[in-house]
Amino acid sequence: QVQLVESGGGSVQAGGSLRLSCAASGYTYNKYNMGWFRQAPGKEREGVARISTGGGIKCYADSVKGRFIISRDNAKNTVYLQMNSLKPEDTAMYYCATTAYSLGTCSRQMIESDYNYWGQGTQVTVSS
Repeated sequence: QVQLVESGGGSVQAGGSLRLSCAASGYTYNKYNMGWFRQAPGKEREGVARISTGGGIKCYADSVKGRFIISRDNAKNTVYLQMNSLKPEDTAMYYCATTAYSLGTCSRQMIESDYNYWGQGTQVTVSS
């Protein structure tokens, strides 16, 4: 059974930083693409960032470009999302997701249906 476990969420003031982690197990992690989504109350789930199997392709939503950095450590089966200069509008539940599909370049928009497995989420709250 594929397992994705997020951690690192919390409450911070605007302008602060957090680093989210997603530990993967139960599958060949280094052959899967990894992504981060988020969902705020009353809003649809949206893609935040994704990273290819080897880390060569990193894609970001326009709303987080320049502030967030996605990375992965395949030796640890873990993907990270470094979030800097956080804004209140970043407040959401953040979910880690994975897929074996080849997603291509960053011109391909992140969609939920591309991903097969999801973590339980970690809450990020940014106060103004």
